Amino acid sequence: MSTSAPFPLSTDTAPMEAKRADAIPDDQGVWQYEPKWDGFRCLAFKAGDAVDIRAKSGKPLARYFPELVEFLRDLSGTQIVIDGEILIECCGEYSFDALQMRLHPAESRIRKLAVETEALVKSIGNAGIELSPATLDFKQAQKWLGDSGGKTDGVVAKQLDGPYLPGERAMVKVKRMRTADCVVGGFRYLAERREVGSLLLGLYDEDGKLDHVGFTSTISNDERAALTGRLEALRESPGFTGNAPGGPSRWSTQRSGDWEPLRPELVVEVRFDHVTGNRFRHGTKLLRWRPDKAPRQCTFDQLR
Repeated sequence: MSTSAPFPLSTDTAPMEAKRADAIPDDQGVWQYEPKWDGFRCLAFKAGDAVDIRAKSGKPLARYFPELVEFLRDLSGTQIVIDGEILIECCGEYSFDALQMRLHPAESRIRKLAVETEALVKSIGNAGIELSPATLDFKQAQKWLGDSGGKTDGVVAKQLDGPYLPGERAMVKVKRMRTADCVVGGFRYLAERREVGSLLLGLYDEDGKLDHVGFTSTISNDERAALTGRLEALRESPGFTGNAPGGPSRWSTQRSGDWEPLRPELVVEVRFDHVTGNRFRHGTKLLRWRPDKAPRQCTFDQLR
């Protein structure tokens, strides 16, 4: 969409950000709490019939979500800026994979997915744009943080008397974290020296195959040398018997094909936030080694 339209704010306006915290702030009468959604954060601009949507990075998103453009265009207001999250619901949960599929270069593919999404929204009587719930009740915020339904990502706290500060980390976010026991199916060396840089994590699927699900690189320098020797003694192909580490993924453009396979004997407990497509979307935090846990006990059931 045109960026020259007389929008209320410039389309290069950055959304207000949040700084991460370990706990929800509980100062009475100071904070408003909202669920933290796991989608595409964006600013949407409307001036008359002109609509533009920008990602947090400033990238234009309107061409990828034409049905959302139509929803915005049909709003009664003529000068509007909305800070929100784009979500696609699949099987009762919001699907980040479905959002990723929209970032497709083919216009025909985008249109097909948009039509399917719009038809679904109309069939359930949803207007397409919803106001996120909010509360001043700290106990309700704690309940949202503890919710295991898979629809939210944590809690965001906003100061009641605070202005909107574009680009500044003026809010507080507390993310919901979970843990899983994973098999160490391989490892990668550091780029600069022959010591372990990251552990490659696996879980067993229903067919008994070990799938690569992510990595952890939170290894202290004090234990790196000893751990390298321990891992090298366990080197054995194939490491992963199902989905294995490969080249660049949708999350990274860096080559990731160089890795060392291990006998599936070691188990670690890791902390993670998001799971997308049976993989940890981000790097995980190594919490502890689990010599008491049998590798075959490390299944995908932990993620469901």
